[in-house]
Amino acid sequence: MTRSSPRAKVDAPRLAAYDVLVAVREDDAYANLVLPRLLRERAITGRDAAFTTELVGGTLRGQGTYDALLDHLTGRPPDPAVRDALRLGAHQLLAMRVPDHAAVASTVELVRTRVGHKPAGFTNAVLRRLSTRSLEAWLDELDAPLDVRTSHPSWIVVELARALGRPEELEALLTADNERPAVTLVARPGLASVEELLGTVAGGTPLATSPLAVAMDGGDPGEVPAVRDGRAGVQDAGSQLVGLALARAEVAGRDERWLDLCAGPGGKAALLAALADRRGARLLAHERLPHRALLVRQALRATTGDVVVGDGTRPAWAEGSFDRVLVDAPCSGLGALRRRPESRWRRQPSDLDALVPLQRALLDAALDSVRPGGVVVYATCSPVVQETAGVVSEVLADRSDVRLEEAAPLLPEVSDAASAHLPGAVQLWPHRHGTDAMFLAVLRRREPDQPT
Repeated sequence: MTRSSPRAKVDAPRLAAYDVLVAVREDDAYANLVLPRLLRERAITGRDAAFTTELVGGTLRGQGTYDALLDHLTGRPPDPAVRDALRLGAHQLLAMRVPDHAAVASTVELVRTRVGHKPAGFTNAVLRRLSTRSLEAWLDELDAPLDVRTSHPSWIVVELARALGRPEELEALLTADNERPAVTLVARPGLASVEELLGTVAGGTPLATSPLAVAMDGGDPGEVPAVRDGRAGVQDAGSQLVGLALARAEVAGRDERWLDLCAGPGGKAALLAALADRRGARLLAHERLPHRALLVRQALRATTGDVVVGDGTRPAWAEGSFDRVLVDAPCSGLGALRRRPESRWRRQPSDLDALVPLQRALLDAALDSVRPGGVVVYATCSPVVQETAGVVSEVLADRSDVRLEEAAPLLPEVSDAASAHLPGAVQLWPHRHGTDAMFLAVLRRREPDQPT
């Protein structure tokens, strides 16, 4: 990659947005991790930070649509570095209230600064032509199918349609995937309260979806005192419900030892540790990767709980050691495309070939780890049938010591959340519940003398 003279200038928000897109493409980085760091390093705050965030998130969410239009206009694949800039320009022209001349001129200058002078004229010509019509008009000219119109790979559209089970809602789901989600905070019980968060978060709004949730209207969550101290955290309301479901399930007798089998990066573990502490119980947060275990330790800094590193499919503890177990299994992440839009362009159908056997092994290990009478919650941030109902059904078919229990009564905050593929399980959706598409099933290990 060549660079032009340092005299070329681009405004800081657009330059930061471009650099994030390059990191996502070249380094497989996650935008939600790279962007905050760049904003801090470059002292981009306030409205400029919000503008940068929209540029990055909107461009990644609309990438499939913008690429289809750019390929239609150019007739040849642009250089990847130029394509990143063209995507940014396309998003400004077609989906933001940026004047056409500003969107075109700033993108041309961006190409000059980050790529070189030679492709600047090409960039100018493409974006000027793109600016002559609206997004809808261009899509109509292409007679674009649903996957292009909603910027989802076709295989993901197929998987989401199957999981949803309601064809009439598919477009609403895909549209919701492309809406920028609000930043949601969780007040960890015994450490912070919703009332405290509402008093310290400008424009904060309580959410009916979770009794612990407050949505932020803007600003940096890291500046909220309770978040800075670890007494609260950033956590989607659907993820909060997973922790609440595990804590609300009835357990007869001993209730002292809780396990989060796949704890990284630590959001659910921190919530469970706070809930356990109020019951006189203690959480063991177990994570396979050492660097993610460090994130868990940081998340648990305001509460009690132990963090260990190990292979969740080969537990180091005795069978039946725990009263409650969460297995938030590694998954495709297709339920969190609003928050990690780049995932839709990285994932492939073949990823399921490795994920599904791992998910089954982790659920089996979780069930071995819980005592008879104890409960396991199996959760994924994916609605894909193979990863959800398929995994649970296959494990249940192989075990006579486990039964599936109704999850809905544990979550009175949400309705119309029944899984279309596993009666008794819960499936949340962004277009219905305003959450990530979290799946959860509640399983109880049977007492030896209980019927199946």
